[in-house]
Amino acid sequence: MPAAEGDRPAQAAQAGPLLVACALRIEQVALRSAGRGPLRATAEAPAGAYTLLRTGMGPRAAERAVRRALDRPGTDRAAVLATGFCAGLVPGMSPGDLVVAEETRDPRGTVPCTGTELLAEALARAAPGRTVHTGPLTGSDHVVRGQERAHLRATGAVAVDMESAATLWAAVRGADRPVAAVRVIVDAPEHELVRIGTVRGGISAFRVLRAVLPAFYEWHRSSLLPRR
Repeated sequence: MPAAEGDRPAQAAQAGPLLVACALRIEQVALRSAGRGPLRATAEAPAGAYTLLRTGMGPRAAERAVRRALDRPGTDRAAVLATGFCAGLVPGMSPGDLVVAEETRDPRGTVPCTGTELLAEALARAAPGRTVHTGPLTGSDHVVRGQERAHLRATGAVAVDMESAATLWAAVRGADRPVAAVRVIVDAPEHELVRIGTVRGGISAFRVLRAVLPAFYEWHRSSLLPRR
């Protein structure tokens, strides 16, 4: 459903809405609870500033849902941001850290992301005290553990999830639009999901995801400027 345009600048309306895609219900709850529905209306984030899409789990579900969403009228110039939780690949990462993708990767290739530096700066302001990592975000069709984590790290990737690469691949297919991926680490080399500390880490990641919506809107607003 296209975002409402009544309170947005004319340039924003011309450039299209922001589609924020997540996979899991818990991610959707975190994002919705930030403003009890779409992003709470403020001077920086007008009402109807974005549309939240829950795609379902896995790359196939993500690609299918994003394609359907972008086939709707009024979305031909929509910006797309993939978000949710992920597994960190770099030693020293902690639950609640943020990852901003410089590019997403899957077996089909890579998708460069838009405005990575600005997005990282906005996230640092939205979630003070949290470490923001930037680098390639790789896709997988299953939960990554153990030695596979080390193998993916050797490719240069900083984190892995199951939906971001497919989401951005679907978004740029046949269209020139701003795309980005922001993930909150819930699983890291020293904090794997099978460990007892996972619940505490999951709560931390949930709170961070809930805090960063203003950064998404700031990124979207910057993407409306002419790109060089």
